[in-house]
Amino acid sequence: MRVSDLDILIVPGLGGSGPDHWQSRWAQKLSTARLVEQDDWVNPARDAWVAAILREIDAAARPVALVGHSLGSLAAASAIAETPAREKIAAAFLVAPPDPDAEKLPPGLIDPAFKEKAPQTALGVPGVLVASRNDSFADYAFAEQLAQQWGLDLADAGEAGHINAESGHGPWPEGLMRLAGLFSRLSR
Repeated sequence: MRVSDLDILIVPGLGGSGPDHWQSRWAQKLSTARLVEQDDWVNPARDAWVAAILREIDAAARPVALVGHSLGSLAAASAIAETPAREKIAAAFLVAPPDPDAEKLPPGLIDPAFKEKAPQTALGVPGVLVASRNDSFADYAFAEQLAQQWGLDLADAGEAGHINAESGHGPWPEGLMRLAGLFSRLSR
């Protein structure tokens, strides 16, 4: 599939995606992409975040590709699992999902419902989970387990930190190439 065949819903994580983040850049560059806005980027409420994604899926005119980063990856996966319109989901591209139990996360930062209501089975859509070997918010073994549990291909990003602007991933052309590779595998 081509980008023009999809509604690309970009789902940022905690704090949203600043202008230098690859997600913001992709939202500007990809003609059918848009950021899924949240009412509160700083105090994430899992059910509200998932509801916002579900509204965007419902409003989509084309098949949907969800592109999540960090906490947005957990919210996107939950939305895929919960949508009554599963047939509208063409693909998932989930980057650096955090481990809610990671020691580096300040206590109380993440709504416990992100963990409690996380999908426990395959998402049933083609997808890729991109993980770094030195992400301070999730070790690689956690990402491997999550990819297997959700039925997604695991892409090893090497030592890439949290794969955000702070770790040097502004435009992130390698990620865009991986996304294009995923789209090329989708049937029309």
